[in-house]
Amino acid sequence: MKNRLKLLRAERSWTQEQLGQALGVSRQAVNALETEKHDPSLDLAYRIAALFERPVEDVFENPHA
Repeated sequence: MKNRLKLLRAERSWTQEQLGQALGVSRQAVNALETEKHDPSLDLAYRIAALFERPVEDVFENPHA
């Protein structure tokens, strides 16, 4: 799923490790999301959006739109 995760993380000068710690996931999981190798669970997508104080639609592209 296309997303803006890498851009949002860079805007805060966070490493993948730091973002992973904030979300309770591994650095490898963050990398897999950023490179679009894996899609987040609905719960994780909402936690990511909340962490960046944005609607889910601003972080992740709706593949069905």
